[in-house]
Amino acid sequence: MLVLQLGSSLRDLLPVVLVVAFFQLVVVGRPLPEALAPGQLLLGVVLVLLGLTLFIRGLEVGLFPLGETLARELAERGHAFWLFAFAFLLGFGTTIAEPALIAVASKAAVVVAETGMLGDAAAAMEQFALQLRIVVAFSVGTAVMLGVWRILTGWPLHLMIIAGYVVVLLLTLVAPPTIVGIAYDSGGVTTSTITVPLVTALGIGLATCIRGRNPLLDGFGLIAFASVMPIIFVLVFGILAF
Repeated sequence: MLVLQLGSSLRDLLPVVLVVAFFQLVVVGRPLPEALAPGQLLLGVVLVLLGLTLFIRGLEVGLFPLGETLARELAERGHAFWLFAFAFLLGFGTTIAEPALIAVASKAAVVVAETGMLGDAAAAMEQFALQLRIVVAFSVGTAVMLGVWRILTGWPLHLMIIAGYVVVLLLTLVAPPTIVGIAYDSGGVTTSTITVPLVTALGIGLATCIRGRNPLLDGFGLIAFASVMPIIFVLVFGILAF
């Protein structure tokens, strides 16, 4: 099974490698930089391949079943408080540890500092990056709670998403221009390797055990909330902070 997953990961990774190689060697027309030795590049590709394979296999073996099982058990026991608490903490915990968010928050702190809004102190940039991560993680926790509430009540997904983006557009008009791009990118980095599988498993497991809910129609959609809610929260954070 692991060998099959390795082949699947190689198939998924190969187009990226070919695109980078084509633009580097054909379009740019230059060899690899001296600092990037061929052996180092090959080692990096192998490590990414192995990491992707083990990560996906780990999701299939442990995390997907765990998320679905916890959601079903909490819903079947009628523990609404613990269900919402689990949803919030799951969204918060997976997002605060999201590698993409860590990278974007650090880069955002550097860029904002260059505009003079933070100062050049390393401590100020570090504090801004941490605050941004906490705001985004809190927003995703809230978004997952909202998604769980939608599954329980059966509210139309499209109307809630439209309302969310209307709020985004209104906040964009009054938010500082410096924070707007960061806010919009924050909605994308939250839907990455750690957050998406676990939140999806939560939605499917919850929709499976509730009478009248279809896992295909109601189990998905939590990621949509996890995309729009960070934009709203970061825009508000920018308005209050700057």
